[in-house]
Formats: sequence, C-alpha cells, structure tokens
Amino acid sequence: MKRVKVRVPATTANLGPGFDVLALALRLYNTVEMEMGPGKSGKKLQIDIVGEGEENLPRDRRNIVYRAAQLVFDRFHLAPKTLHLKLINRIPLASGLGSSAAARIGGLVSANRLCGGRLSREELLNLAAEIEGHADNVSAAMVGGLVVCCISSPKGRKGREIEIVKFNPPENLSCVVCIPNFQIMTRRARKILPKTVKFEQAVFTSSRVAMLLAALIRKRYELLGMAMEDRLHQPYRKRLVKGMEVVFEEALRAGALGVSLSGAGPSILAFTASSPPSCAEKVGKAMRKAFARHKVESRYLVLGMDKQGTKIV
Repeated sequence: MKRVKVRVPATTANLGPGFDVLALALRLYNTVEMEMGPGKSGKKLQIDIVGEGEENLPRDRRNIVYRAAQLVFDRFHLAPKTLHLKLINRIPLASGLGSSAAARIGGLVSANRLCGGRLSREELLNLAAEIEGHADNVSAAMVGGLVVCCISSPKGRKGREIEIVKFNPPENLSCVVCIPNFQIMTRRARKILPKTVKFEQAVFTSSRVAMLLAALIRKRYELLGMAMEDRLHQPYRKRLVKGMEVVFEEALRAGALGVSLSGAGPSILAFTASSPPSCAEKVGKAMRKAFARHKVESRYLVLGMDKQGTKIV
C-alpha cells in the first residue's frame, strides 16, 4: 500500500492587466490524499470529498483530480488495482481562485509521487498547462509566490514548454478576495472575449503589466490602483459580474491599493496594506456591501500570499 498527501494553494491570476501571464499563490489550500494498493476486493476506485463541492463534484472517473492522476499512471503503464482519493477542498469552485488548477496539480503531483517521482517539476507543469489550457494558475499553484509565465515553442522540439519566473510575494500586502454566491466557468468567461482588440487597448494594457511588476517589485504600492487597470478582458467580463464596477469603486474608496477580477471571476481581488488588519476588513466589508446593493450575496476572505507552492505533507 502506497500513500501520499499533497497540499496545493489557491491562486489569483491576471491581477488586472496580466492576462494569462501573471498569477499569485494564496494561503488557502486544497489537500489531496491518495492511496494506491493491490487490493483484491472492494471498490477499485473510491473518491471521498470534504468541503467545497462535496455535494456535486463527481466521485467517479470524471473527477478531474483522478483524470490528472491517470495521465501519470498511463505514462508509466501503471494500472492500480485500487485507488482511494480523499479530497479536502477549501478553494471555492468556479470562482476565479484556481480550483481546477489546484485539482489538476494535486492529481499530477500525488500520482507522480506514487510512481517514484519520475517526472520532473517542469514536466508536470507542462502537462498541467496542457490539460488546464493556460499556464498562469497552474504555475503559481506549483511553485508559489508571484509568477510570470509564458508558453514557448523551442526550435527542434515537439510541443510547447512553459517558461516561468518566480518572485517572492510582495511584502506588507494583504489580499482581500470577495466571493459572490454564483459561479462562472472559465470557458464561458473566455468565450465572451473578442478575437481582436484595438492597438491602443493593447498598448494601454501592456504598459500596465510593466508598471504592475515594477510597483510590486520596488514596493511602489501607491501605483497599484493605476497599474491594475486593464482594457483586454475586464471590460468584456463585467457583464458576467453584476455590480463589478461599483465593487471596484467602493473597494478603492475604502482604502484598497488596487483592485481587479480574480482570474476569470466572479471573485474580486483587492490589495491592501497588511497593517493595520482593520484596513483589509474595511475593504472586504465595503466590497460585500457593494455587491449587496446589486442584490448579490457575497463573502470575503483576507488571505496572505503563499511562498512554497505545492507541498508534500
């Protein structure tokens, strides 16, 4: 009997203008416990789920943690006689906090460990990005911190590779995440985006990405309000998030340094000073009240930033 337990952080992607390029790991975790054995009786596959999604996530071969794990088992022609998964989910589903990325990373890393760790972190990351469809969330979930990522196609090699640069999380900042009580599937949030944008919009957004990185690295946090502006995806996605613009305005009015959609939404991310703690609470309450004005129930979390990424515990 082989067992492994893996902890994977939530992630917030884009941070406004960094569409499919930037992501940040947060101190909110899902746990995957995987047990593989030669059992001759009982269920071949058992999946137990606790927490987010326990009422509606599949407990069969459709489960995305299992499907990710199976990719690794198939790679090494391994067919476990029995497989028991226990998923402890704290990351809200389809809320822009990287729940699918965490599930896939958790499945891949757990299965790889049970197979003797034969795939490198880079190989796992490339596999995760391929099945996730984009690299930002899976990169931050894997390595932690603030991640810049891009997809390259090296000459003379088949397929694509993920290139990432990790920065330590910015100091003296807290993340306030306001989570409305509805979900948005990433596929829907991507489908609503235009196939082309005006040159001026592209220049505007690229300038904000550069300024955002500079502000975070050099601790010029007074620039975050401007640096987190975006004209690439948020103007189109606001129709999916009722009251989004008002929530942005009220967060800034309450003292947020910068605000954006978290990933594809509907959650909204605000950066605040970490001291005093009352600052983050004030912003969270203001965001919740702004959603309520549009008859949308919500809750908020004040989260620190994760440095370690996925960890075997």
